[in-house]
Amino acid sequence: MIVAFGDTSYWVALIDPNDQWHKVATVIRKSLGGLRIVTTDEVLVEVLTFLASLGPRLRGSAVRFARGVLHDPRVEVLPQTRDSFLAGLALYGQRPDKEYSLTDCIIVNAMWSKSLTDILISDGHFAQEGFNVLIRKE
Repeated sequence: MIVAFGDTSYWVALIDPNDQWHKVATVIRKSLGGLRIVTTDEVLVEVLTFLASLGPRLRGSAVRFARGVLHDPRVEVLPQTRDSFLAGLALYGQRPDKEYSLTDCIIVNAMWSKSLTDILISDGHFAQEGFNVLIRKE
């Protein structure tokens, strides 16, 4: 069974049919069958924040999505804690030459703590840290 980290862009792509990565994310989701996903509270916050500006329909979809993810046995949502924030902040401070967000740094630490190598995202930041980026243009 593949275990991968689900980042903001993956979740947004699944929710928003107009997202440039929607088709790719949907194909990956189907092709990986027994995929287990790890994500964080911080990622869910980013998804809800991003979709809030796209109108009431997607806002409603975002709420249903977040509630569904929190109850999905195939998804592990790591809680936001003071320790995860401080560890993310430390990594953020160690990467002044990068454009990583604080959430990206929290994700990197979460992936290291779970020994994950695969991430469902189209962002090259994670490849710079040695992770396998699973979403690519067709």
